[in-house]
Amino acid sequence: MAENTQYLVSARRFRPKVFDEVIGQAHISRTLTNAINENRIHHAYLFTGPRGVGKTTSARIYAREVIRKGLEEAGKDIDVSKLEDLDIIEIDGASNNSVEDIRTLRENSKYPPSIGKYKIYIIDEVHMLSKSAFNALLKTLEEPPAHLLFVFATTEPHKVPATIISRCQRFDFLRMSIDNMVSQLKMIADKDNIKIEDSALLTIAKKADGSMRDSQSIFDQAVAFCGKDIKYKDLASALNLIDEDFYFKITDNMINKDIAGMFNIAKSISERGYDLRETVNGLIEHFRNMMAVKASSTITLEASENAKNKYKETIPKFHNYDLIRILNLLVESDKNIRTSTQPNIVFELCLVALANMDSTEELSKIISYIENDLETIKKKALN
Repeated sequence: MAENTQYLVSARRFRPKVFDEVIGQAHISRTLTNAINENRIHHAYLFTGPRGVGKTTSARIYAREVIRKGLEEAGKDIDVSKLEDLDIIEIDGASNNSVEDIRTLRENSKYPPSIGKYKIYIIDEVHMLSKSAFNALLKTLEEPPAHLLFVFATTEPHKVPATIISRCQRFDFLRMSIDNMVSQLKMIADKDNIKIEDSALLTIAKKADGSMRDSQSIFDQAVAFCGKDIKYKDLASALNLIDEDFYFKITDNMINKDIAGMFNIAKSISERGYDLRETVNGLIEHFRNMMAVKASSTITLEASENAKNKYKETIPKFHNYDLIRILNLLVESDKNIRTSTQPNIVFELCLVALANMDSTEELSKIISYIENDLETIKKKALN
């Protein structure tokens, strides 16, 4: 009988165990490591930042390292990873947000750690605590027992009372860069013997919107759909993504002023079930990239090599002012789609407006003709 092995998602299998493995947060890892080595350990920390960037992971690493340091000083050789259930207590702020929960925490926190110098509470999504719960927690933060440390993690620091924040050392975690996510996903693919095209890696990283955890979840989804050989076209089908060639087709229709073609594109987008706002945001990024390439050839784009070459071929057909007007129209359309009761009509009107938009060069010619006519009229009037 084949041995059953439990499947673990990539986000759990490749979760960092030490600070050196934490990606994209070197400023925080270095500060916390120095604080531990120099025994400058604060009694409360607030970790803030977007989802999936390592807040809770860093809190766990910090807690283990603090305990390990104390054990080393005491001359004890103990596996710190086995202490998590004893002296590292994780609490979900969303489901333990009442004043009674915090009172229980305060009562339990009076007891000394089972081993070492510290007992550490990690409260995730701390902003979900009620006002009365924060008030109950405040007294403990003002005068904590010597053995007690807190690490609070939140994606919404503005919801945490100032009285709590002022008693914490605050660390702001950064969004993950595209390069960091691509590098990590490539490492995972190599370890799992998975072939994946660079354009597919880039697409996953962009889709994750700055979250390493999201990028790993999307990667797992791609593997489930495509198997051990992930190609961009298969990935686009799996995630129901709009192919980058689609945006260049819209651009061609603009250049050719093909209104009928725009209606066909709108119909195709509706039939394929693409999200309209996501489509418009993709267009915004598309024309933003064109503006960047037009401004300088040295600007780094988050795009495939094929797309970069197409941008270079297309940009001579657009003036800077054209791109600015296009982007303004798209941003306004995005707002209208969000609030409209007929978003499909708004989207169609946006595409038609793009096809009907006169180029800056044509407008300049019209203005020149008008100025010449006015000059002719003036001369005739003087004569």
